[in-house]
This record gives sequence, structure tokens and C-alpha cells, in this order.
Amino acid sequence: MKILDKYILKTFLITFTVVFVILFFIFILQTVWLLIAELAGKDLDIYMILKFLVFSMPRMIPLVLPLSILLASIMSFGDFSENYELAAMKSAGISLQRALRPLFILISLFSIAAFFFANNVIPFAEYKFINFRKNIAQAQPALAIAEGQFSDVGSYNIKVNKKSGEDGNLLSGITIHKKTDLGDGSRIVIKAKDGKLISSKDSNILQLILNDGNYYEDILPKNYEDRPKMPFVKSAFKKDIINIDLSELNKVDLNDESVTNTNTMLSANELNYTLDSLNKTFKTEIISFSENINQRVGIQKATRPITITKHPKKVVPKNVLALFTPQQQLDLLNLTNSNVESVKYSIENSNLEFKRKQENINGHLIALYDKFVIAFACFLMFFIGAPLGAIIRKGGLGLPVVFAVLIFISFHFINTFGKRISQEGGLTPFIGSWMSSFILSPLAILLTYRATNDIGLVNIDIVLAPFQKIVKKLFPSQN
Repeated sequence: MKILDKYILKTFLITFTVVFVILFFIFILQTVWLLIAELAGKDLDIYMILKFLVFSMPRMIPLVLPLSILLASIMSFGDFSENYELAAMKSAGISLQRALRPLFILISLFSIAAFFFANNVIPFAEYKFINFRKNIAQAQPALAIAEGQFSDVGSYNIKVNKKSGEDGNLLSGITIHKKTDLGDGSRIVIKAKDGKLISSKDSNILQLILNDGNYYEDILPKNYEDRPKMPFVKSAFKKDIINIDLSELNKVDLNDESVTNTNTMLSANELNYTLDSLNKTFKTEIISFSENINQRVGIQKATRPITITKHPKKVVPKNVLALFTPQQQLDLLNLTNSNVESVKYSIENSNLEFKRKQENINGHLIALYDKFVIAFACFLMFFIGAPLGAIIRKGGLGLPVVFAVLIFISFHFINTFGKRISQEGGLTPFIGSWMSSFILSPLAILLTYRATNDIGLVNIDIVLAPFQKIVKKLFPSQN
């Protein structure tokens, strides 16, 4: 390795290490700030809190690593250009491509490491983090009720506007949703002005006393004709007591790792296997549902060739119902309407279920593509940052930070927007996951081309040329 290569690698690695440590520390503080409500008041020792933070750290790498490469590239080549070191290299016959060669090899190693990290370390850490977070939230349900948000406690979702009292057991502005046994949402809503929590360490019952409230319950009629009317029951109370069974929650072990089915916990091979299973099941369910609907509406699948036989022409009246008595007509219409409503209700429910399953498949695909996106993002940020630093000719933490933040925010926003749209089916998961890379890749190519040919960031002549032509056409005598 030549002395110049060692110098470039040393300069870049020192800058990259400093930037990576600072950004990683900032993201850790952000995580602590966002999750402080889950750590405070849970009687957790220092070891458990550190364990919680360690499990949450790997998920920051996909954000910190590309941003660190981008900022380090801009700062390093900005310093080279500002101190005329890049000009000295070019005068010695060393092109920008040659100067980028050792860093290209280094970024290749970073990309490979990023892929293996995203494929192995992040899924394992996510597996530990989600289970540990779930167990902390369930360890003390009475303390798990947070202000201003719904908290899952047993078979209830509870939201309070304010907590007071020494133990935080006095509540005000209470809204409670009770889950149904069928798992199809919540049909019971209870609202109360204030209330009080009563619990004991020796009891598996959490008692919630409510004052001055209302009770709402949606009724699901057995008759499909009455369902569009959406009947409900409403009542008021001065005092009501709800007993929440915590027998299952009190069995929580902080080392329990029962959650294993989220897509962020899986490696690429596991995701491929899961996707194959999900797609086969999804197609089978669609075929089964379509056949079931066809049978219900009277459409039968032909099992043998249909032969057409000629019959004497029969005169069919224009109004078929006229063949029946008024009572029979009414019965036929009611039966038809009931069948139509039943089929419509079945189709709507199945459509929601199929949509949820498709979103689950999309989520697995996005998780699979993300492992490759993070590896490509390292290359992308490098080929944006290094040429940009050579062009702007500014090092340090001033202008490079501004450019790095603007570029990375754009990358992260487009990436989040694309994944959100593809999750809902607006785009294919492939396009949604790679959208940010597709949009910023031309910028990387353009900056590399301009830096290689010493053109600069913006060619003023190109911008002014159209206006000069317009002026010449308007004032030809002044040519």
C-alpha cells in the first residue's frame, strides 16, 4: 500500500470514527428520551436498564452508519480540497478516481459488514428487545397505565388524561375500550370523569373504581338486515367498579422470549422461507373463498363440457314476479335481500382480512429488502459525500454538516415514505424499499462526474444561457 493510500485511509477513518461515536451517542440519548416512560417506575435495577439499552442499540446502525459515511466523506475530501491537497494530487497525475480507490475498498468492507450485521445481529437484538420490552410493560400493569395514551392492561385498553396521588393511583379523564373475546376489535367503550386504582401485591385483581361516567356498547344483530342500522346501548352511572384479572400477567418472567413472529426478527433465509409459506397460504385462502362465494350465489364450476340442446321456445313474461302471489313476492324479495346482504358482509370482512394478510406479506418483503438497502446506502452516501466535499472545498463541521443533514434527511424521508406506501399496497415492496436509492443514485453519478471533471457544483453559464438567448431575441439590434 502506498503512502498516499495510507494517508487517505487514516484521515477518513479518524473522521469516520469521531463522527460515528458522536452520532451514535446522540441516537442513544434519543432512544432513552423516547422510552423513558417504559423504564421509569418499574423497579428495574441498573443491569436491567443497561440490558434494555444494549438490545435497542443495533437498530440504530442503519441510520448512523450511512450518515457517518456521508459526513466523514464530505469532511475528509472537503479538507483535502480546502488545503489544496487534492490539487497537489491532480498535479502529480493522481486523479480523483485513483484517490477514491482505497476508500472504495474500505466502503465495500463496510457494506458487507452492514449486510451481515443487518441479517444476523439486528434480528437477534430485535428479538431480545421486543420480548424484554413486552415483559417490562407487563411486569407491573398498574404502573403501565401512561398519561395521554392507550395502555394494554389485561382485556382492556385504558387511557387517562392525568395521574395523581402518591402512587399515581388517582386518575382523571378515563377512557376504556374492552376487547371482545372474538378478537375483532372493541364494542364496549366506558368513559368516566375520574377514578381510582386499587391493587395489592398479594392479589391478582386490579380494581378500578370509576365515578360519573357513561357506558356504550355496540350490538351486533344476528339478522344481517339490521346490521346497517348499527344499534347500540348507552347508560350512565355514578359509580362503577371494574375488576381486571392479572393472574396471567403476574406470571411474567423478564427473561421470557415468547414473541418470535415479527419480520424484524428474521434473517434473509428465514424471511424467504416465511414468505413462501405466507404466499401459498394466501393464494389457497383466496381460491377457497372465491369457490365458497360462487357456491353461495349459485355459480357452479363446470366439470364437463356443456352441451347445448334446442328446446321449443317458451314465452317468459317480462315481470317474473307476476307469476307469484303478493305474499310470495314479498318473501322472495326478503330472501334475496338477505342473501345479498349476507354475501356483501362476508366479502367486506374477507376483504379486510385479505388486506391485513397482504400488508403482512409486504412487511416481510420490506424487511428482506432493507438488509440490502443498508449495504447499498453505504456506497451511495460515499459517492455523494466524497465528490461533494471535493466540489464545495470546505472541511470542518460547518457547511459539510449542513449538506450531510439535508441529504440524509431527504434519503430517510423518501425511504420512510416509500416503505409506508408499499406497506399499504400503493407501491410494490421492491420499489418502496429502493425508492430513496433510485432517486439519489443519479445525484451520486452527477456529483462524481462533475468532481472528476472539475466542473463545480453549479455551472452558472448553463443557467444563464437560456436567458441570454431570450434577451438576444427580444433585442436583436443590440447584438
